Amino acid sequence: MAEPKYRQIAASLRERIVSGALAEGERLPTEPQLQDMFGVSRNTVRDATALLVNEGLVESVPGRSGGMIVRKRVTLTFHAHRVEMPGPTAETDAWRSEVEHQGYEASQDFQLTIEVLAADLAERLHVEPESAAVLRRCVRYVNDEPSSVQFTFYPMDLATEVRELLSPTDIPQGTTRLLASLGYVQTGYYDEYVSRMPTPEEATLLRTPPGTPVLLHIRTGYTKDRPVRVSINVFAGDRNRIVSTHGDPRVIAKFRPEEAAG
Repeated sequence: MAEPKYRQIAASLRERIVSGALAEGERLPTEPQLQDMFGVSRNTVRDATALLVNEGLVESVPGRSGGMIVRKRVTLTFHAHRVEMPGPTAETDAWRSEVEHQGYEASQDFQLTIEVLAADLAERLHVEPESAAVLRRCVRYVNDEPSSVQFTFYPMDLATEVRELLSPTDIPQGTTRLLASLGYVQTGYYDEYVSRMPTPEEATLLRTPPGTPVLLHIRTGYTKDRPVRVSINVFAGDRNRIVSTHGDPRVIAKFRPEEAAG
């Protein structure tokens, strides 16, 4: 059975975008032009462009100089194996350095709130369901576009002992190093990766186009006695690339020089 006409049109435009024939920031042919090119109705053209919008390839820009524009895409490579590696650099500084190393500009917005833990988070932290916790949230921007959001939850009893966790501003040395300096050395991590559609909050914070999934990197950090935090990094699926290396980094760097910094 023949593929619907709107999908054929979308496939043709998609190929031109992926190949670079239609460059970032360039306008697609107008609706009348596409109608003439493919011999279809206005509704069929709109169905085709709506499909590309849902895929995050184009966006509708209002105004006389607007139209359907090929989206500018900044893809950040997130090195999962480098996350919170031991060393003198704070987590935020390490993230900022990685962004800048890839030639982009980094910025972030920070917020602190007290939240009631959902059942799955309470289970990860080994506390009673609906316990209170400190939530430290960072929205991270690459070239002024939201790229990811980090939600980190700390048990309330830990925050009463480590009052700095209740600071309404970012902690200069990073929370992992702060906790270690106070005797809460995280000696083990449990990482999870989950792909799904964003919640309304995530879609708003990340400004994701309709139909764009997110990838979650969930890390539970443990001292020798207990779990002390859960960090959930929510990555916009259309502007992030996750990599992880294992084994001898010198061997990998021989064939992938860009990994030498790891």
